[in-house]
Amino acid sequence: MIRETFESGRPITYIRSAEEQRVERALDDVSLRLFASGPVPVWTWSFTEGLRKNGQLAEPGTQSARGALDFVAAHNGTAIFHLKDFHEPLRESPEVRRRLRDIYYSCLDQGKFVVITSALRFIPEEIERNIVFFELRPPDVTELVEFLQNEVPKMLPPAQRADVNDELLGLFAPALRGLTLEEARYAVRRASAGGKRLGPESVSALLQEKQLLINRSGVIEFITGSRKLEEVGGLDGLKQWLVERRKLFQMRDDLSAEIVPKGVLIMGIPGCGKSLCVKAISSCFELPLYRIDMIEIFSGRHGKPEEAFVRACRMLEDMAPAVLWFDEIEMGITSTESSGEQGRIFAFFLTWMQEKSPGLFVAATANRLDLLPAEMIRKGRFDEVFFVDMPMEAEQVEIFKIHLVRRGVDITAFDFAELIKFTNGWTGAEIEQCVISAITKARLQDRQLTGRDLILIAAKFVPLSRTMKEQISQIRTWAFQRAVRASPIAHQ
Repeated sequence: MIRETFESGRPITYIRSAEEQRVERALDDVSLRLFASGPVPVWTWSFTEGLRKNGQLAEPGTQSARGALDFVAAHNGTAIFHLKDFHEPLRESPEVRRRLRDIYYSCLDQGKFVVITSALRFIPEEIERNIVFFELRPPDVTELVEFLQNEVPKMLPPAQRADVNDELLGLFAPALRGLTLEEARYAVRRASAGGKRLGPESVSALLQEKQLLINRSGVIEFITGSRKLEEVGGLDGLKQWLVERRKLFQMRDDLSAEIVPKGVLIMGIPGCGKSLCVKAISSCFELPLYRIDMIEIFSGRHGKPEEAFVRACRMLEDMAPAVLWFDEIEMGITSTESSGEQGRIFAFFLTWMQEKSPGLFVAATANRLDLLPAEMIRKGRFDEVFFVDMPMEAEQVEIFKIHLVRRGVDITAFDFAELIKFTNGWTGAEIEQCVISAITKARLQDRQLTGRDLILIAAKFVPLSRTMKEQISQIRTWAFQRAVRASPIAHQ
């Protein structure tokens, strides 16, 4: 892109990027191939070092921004001038802004190109039409593989270099997506620290570096503790759908964008396993799971909410492949204030869901169905909208068994047919709490858990379906014709 910009004749380019060394390498590469007559010299300027060429001493009088621009204007012959963090003099000095406009005309069609780089975007209005701007996104898989091929052998002792091959680096590169090249280097060093050999098992260590980056954002959370689909009781319709879509998602690079799964919206009664399903999606698709914290987005601590939300979504696209979780989406992304912050976030979200990276699978959960606008649940935003109802009797038995086995309980002597007579209308969360309460009681008495302990707890329990009967009935009525049941058989 840089070379194409130069070849078009644009003399001033503004690149937003925190990766100065990566930009320098790109400029060095462009300088070698820009003109057939030979390499173009690259000059670099900073506040601390002035304007220098190829690491030589700084030119006299170029320590200041104005002095550097004067040198550019007076320079004879082709050249590339890389001005680091030049947003500050642009922000503070009308004189520098005026001089940069002069530079535009003095460099035009002269083979001289000015490249401003900064981690911030600041382009004064008076020179906006004279500058071409683009943002340098984090390296893609191809660039990461090339980088790893050069860097990894340097980090390892000679005896371990033979273990590193293109297949292994091809496994590392997707795990490092979203990191800068410097961060990728640190991640590989972490994985090989203490003499550890690099192999497929090193991917988890690479993801830890990505977790540090995510935590630094303040609005995105890396979710650990994924669950397997087998740990989700019932919901066979949803699980079958996920298994089928997993194959399509893994083939995304070979399929048209309209076939690649975009995401799923899971709505239903609180405590029936929506969040658990999202964690199972991460495990099923073998992808890391991230969640955007809408409370932090609206806190104002990270800038304007709509800008913070857009940055978070863009960052996660750079992190792809991944699963992105919007928990209780109806509370943070709605169109109730079409002219306010939520309305602007909602408008961006609808467009983004249509155009986002195919490597990002969105899993959203919702409780308050009445707050979800029609634009969000229509076909095309999400691949499917599932309704999670109260578990049926067979599903209740399955859920009991899952929670008991997870806690090391031998279930061979339990009479589940008798137990579920006391659990009519229970949610999965209520079943889990029944198991926890019964185990706690048994441990306090220093004995093994029995089926009678579960029955005694269940007999005294008042389920959500009884205390919120009207609300649950309303939820079911709303979802009857608007969503697909996560369980293939109608609720009994």
